[in-house]
Amino acid sequence: MDQKLKPTPTIPPPPGLKPVMTVPAKSGRRLKRSDWVLVILAAGFVGLIAVISAIAAVFVFIPLEPTAVALAPTAVFDLPTPVRVRQDYSGVDLSLVAGSRLVLENGQEIVIQPWDGESRFTVLLMGLDRRTGETGLQYRTDTIMLVSLDPSTNTVGILSIPRDLYVPVAGYAELQRINSPMVLGEVQRAGYGPTLAMETVQNNLGIRVNEFVAVDFNGFIKFIDYLGGIEITLNYTLNDPTYPNMYYGYDPFYLAPGTHLLNGDLALKFARTRHGSSDFQRAERQQQVLYAVREKLLQPGVLAQMIVQSPSLYTDFQQNVATGLTIDQMIQLLLFVKDVPRENITTGVIDQRYVSNYTTAAGAQVLVPNRALLGQLMTEVFGATYSQ
Repeated sequence: MDQKLKPTPTIPPPPGLKPVMTVPAKSGRRLKRSDWVLVILAAGFVGLIAVISAIAAVFVFIPLEPTAVALAPTAVFDLPTPVRVRQDYSGVDLSLVAGSRLVLENGQEIVIQPWDGESRFTVLLMGLDRRTGETGLQYRTDTIMLVSLDPSTNTVGILSIPRDLYVPVAGYAELQRINSPMVLGEVQRAGYGPTLAMETVQNNLGIRVNEFVAVDFNGFIKFIDYLGGIEITLNYTLNDPTYPNMYYGYDPFYLAPGTHLLNGDLALKFARTRHGSSDFQRAERQQQVLYAVREKLLQPGVLAQMIVQSPSLYTDFQQNVATGLTIDQMIQLLLFVKDVPRENITTGVIDQRYVSNYTTAAGAQVLVPNRALLGQLMTEVFGATYSQ
């Protein structure tokens, strides 16, 4: 494992860019842009359709050496010729078995083909700290998750990565927070942020990252509302009187212990609030949201109806979600993920057991990874072959 996690060699920063913390620490501001979870958790995990679905599909990997840095690309897949027919699958307990046909709302007919890949597929899920009216990708990714599927064992691993993890980033002489590469890449050139973010995670955790999904605040809210809300059970009190709203004001949030049906706005608060809890505990709530979305999607007819509506969902969410995946790919991977038993899904958090607190020369509070212990965590979450 030590060989897989060698620090990235220091490289002079690109011309015109400072090799220091280009994205400053969030300190000294009256209101903070809190990191939070987005439907990438949900979208990403279950593959959701269209751009909002978020993670992906049928992948054919180009073999790489274990130490290679290049990202594994996805393949292109064609659907059958469209047929102008429509059906309503809402409320129907549709099994979505391989070989059956499904008609999308735009009349396109698809043949159900779950992912039959033989290699591991890993996607980086990121929540953009982007507010109403803001556009582009030049924002911190303050929610970061890795979701990895291993078809050889029919398992899924999910790892939450703290935003303050202090790691090498290719092209910068000094270490950076792991939530910074999206911004640093976009500063270099538009569209490079996701690549730099994937490379950074790949180089520091020793697992190949094949694709990304990034979702903003509104994308998360819209998706949870589309599902009709999610059910969450809480065994402690959440009380955040200074919860920041979308417009840099306050929107107090309180949630008592018990089982609650949360709409999009409340689900965002549940996953995003930090008051009275740690970033690590918040990561656990984000994974709880992911499970809740999965349970909702597995209700009779829900997946089928979402697939049918994927063309309009793509249109509705394309301003809120960025990904390199196609609708076809997401549908196919979705059909694979839905059949993975819950007992085959393993979650983990890079928490205080795997990091050390550190204060930079500039006074920033960061987390330095203990790479020897991280190897054990990666194996527990993703399996012994995660680096292959």
